Amino acid sequence: MWMAERFLTRSNLSRRAVAAPLAPGTSVLYPQVGMTTLTRRGWRGDKRAEPEEDVAADRELPDDDSDNSKAPRLTLMEEVLLLGLQDKEGYPSFWNDCLSPGLRGGILIELALRGRIHLEPLTARKKRLLDRKVLLKSAAPTGDVLLDETLRHIKASESTETVQTWIELLTGETWNPFKLQYQLRNVRERVAKGLVEKGILTTGKQSFLLFDMTTHPVCDTTEKQRLLRKLQDSVLERWTGDLRRMDRRLLALLVLAHASDVLEKALGSLEDTQYEMAMSRAKDVLEADAELAAAQGRGTEVIWAVLAAFSRA
Repeated sequence: MWMAERFLTRSNLSRRAVAAPLAPGTSVLYPQVGMTTLTRRGWRGDKRAEPEEDVAADRELPDDDSDNSKAPRLTLMEEVLLLGLQDKEGYPSFWNDCLSPGLRGGILIELALRGRIHLEPLTARKKRLLDRKVLLKSAAPTGDVLLDETLRHIKASESTETVQTWIELLTGETWNPFKLQYQLRNVRERVAKGLVEKGILTTGKQSFLLFDMTTHPVCDTTEKQRLLRKLQDSVLERWTGDLRRMDRRLLALLVLAHASDVLEKALGSLEDTQYEMAMSRAKDVLEADAELAAAQGRGTEVIWAVLAAFSRA
């Protein structure tokens, strides 16, 4: 059985803060725009997504891998876990206590990219991403057990919560006993089983002094290398220099790799010059003004809200 995931405190969730965001209009990643970009039209609370919108959102799941169209379709959670696993050992580093909340953040982003949730509209009182609540856009099943379980939690919640609060609730980080029902249990093991079913991981057992632990070594190294190249290319060959032109799933993967403390490991195989360039560009993304980037990027608000939650001091 997978080693129990450690509950995190608020300080743990935010201790890997990136540098302070750049002032609006000063980022090298996008040109300066007027304040009118931070305003939006009125939102009708009773508006629901049409079934056609749900289908269209689900069609966005495949990555833009024209050179490998037969590759298995992986969710963001599966990609993050695959990046964090040690290939031969079949488990992540024991010192990585950021992977669990990072996977929960990936669940929220995946739901947003599939058109199931979104943030409440920008108002005069709620301008910051971390102040805006997560709203249910569509309760249509996604076909993924973890995503659908999270959808049920969001739908059943008596009160709306922010992205950061949902990450904490899904991780089990709450002092309210009535909120413990929202915890997602055995997330790593469940995500790993999905990768086993797709033929990327296998199942084994590692014996330690006091206990045995189920492991999932990588058996499809080609898929692991494809994922590494995709992340590396996002800040090298496919680097656009403009956040508005960056593929949303690549942006989400970069943010989640950082939040889960696996980004440096994923870029570690690069040569020194390429590594420095990749880390510099990744830093530009992670230090960008999240509020401005969310206002300019269509459908990226939840991505930037997750980054803001992990960057909060």
